[in-house]
Amino acid sequence: MAREGAFMKFLRKKRVFALLLICFIMVLFMNSSFIGRKLYPIYFQQEIKQSAAKHNIDPFLIAAIIRVETNYKYHLESSKGALGLMQLMPDTAEWIVESTNLGPHTQADLLKAEVNINLGSWYLSWLTRHYNGNLIYAIAAYNAGQGNVNKWKQNEIWDGTQEHIDQIPFGETRHYVQRVIYYYEKYTKLYSEQWET
Repeated sequence: MAREGAFMKFLRKKRVFALLLICFIMVLFMNSSFIGRKLYPIYFQQEIKQSAAKHNIDPFLIAAIIRVETNYKYHLESSKGALGLMQLMPDTAEWIVESTNLGPHTQADLLKAEVNINLGSWYLSWLTRHYNGNLIYAIAAYNAGQGNVNKWKQNEIWDGTQEHIDQIPFGETRHYVQRVIYYYEKYTKLYSEQWET
């Protein structure tokens, strides 16, 4: 009996040790950039990097927009008619092409990753300049349209700060901005060192 009791205590200690070891390993993996990059992958890296350099916009912001818009599914069309990875409306894409020398594109081209990322990155860069470098305004305008954001700004409904995102009148846009910022910060933390090389 005494031997059995000692054996059971020994087994319990082993289980506790094994559980602690598993927890320790999990904590290590959760803090690992390698594991983080597996949990938060960025696809179309080459296209994102090229467009970011070309249009002077942070590649991780582009990646965050893509993640929230389509989760890297390049062939999507929304119920409102937005197309491709960065969910560009055909009339917005047409305006971009007319405003730039990015070349003529057909609506079908918007489903091509390279074309969509190039046009979407230019637009994101343009919005950022339009709002004097305020990324929060730019992200909101990417979702709600600059007309709405301009109205919120002029009528002092929302000041364009991250602290006051809760003042954005559209729930969808509030959630969108929060998610883009989350992924933007996550990607920056996980990929900055790797993408510098």
